[in-house]
Amino acid sequence: MTARVGVVTFPGSLDDGDAARAVRIAGAEPVRLWHGDSDLHGVDAVVLPGGFSYGDYLRCGAIARFAPVMGTIVDAAHGGLPVLGICNGFQILCEAHLLPGALTRNQHLHFRNRDQVLRIEAVGSAWTNAFQPGQEVLIPVKNGEGCYVADPGTLDQLEAEGRVVARYVGGNPNGSQRDIAAITNEAGNVVGIMPHPEHAVEALTGPSLDGLGFFTSVLKHLVGAPA
Repeated sequence: MTARVGVVTFPGSLDDGDAARAVRIAGAEPVRLWHGDSDLHGVDAVVLPGGFSYGDYLRCGAIARFAPVMGTIVDAAHGGLPVLGICNGFQILCEAHLLPGALTRNQHLHFRNRDQVLRIEAVGSAWTNAFQPGQEVLIPVKNGEGCYVADPGTLDQLEAEGRVVARYVGGNPNGSQRDIAAITNEAGNVVGIMPHPEHAVEALTGPSLDGLGFFTSVLKHLVGAPA
């Protein structure tokens, strides 16, 4: 049976179509979810895409965190539902307290858009099990508020528990502390990543196919998950 992966659309989402396409290329059925609908329609996993939810008029992800769909997603994530937040989705996960820390303005105060090398640090999550530890991947990054910050205790805890999923290599595009590009929660089912794996799934449009592993990973996870 084909896995069904929900992709949420918020007002201001830009990459929901790209995320749905990546889900389809990976071999799953994308299911479009609307921010104002609390029903997840029986999906097996959820992607929160990049963009500018609600225009980021208050603070990135701060309004989206209160969308009806997010209430259901938070509860489902606590129950083990795999959730991937990309860029603005990562910001939303932090605002919803599914992940620790916050994403702030890039330290150099400029929007950064480039192809970025990442090193995969943790392969035990639902979204990274298709990679090898230490594997380097090339994935686009595009953000103005992608600087990951947290208090020293939280950063030390993330390191000690192996919850830093990916780090920037060959230059840090936004000043994120400890070069952190992606993290996971304690259970490993929720991952937030600032770069855009959905833009690296086809040779025609991406700098690589390296992003596809995030989406095939969740399918592998779902196959092995208890019924």
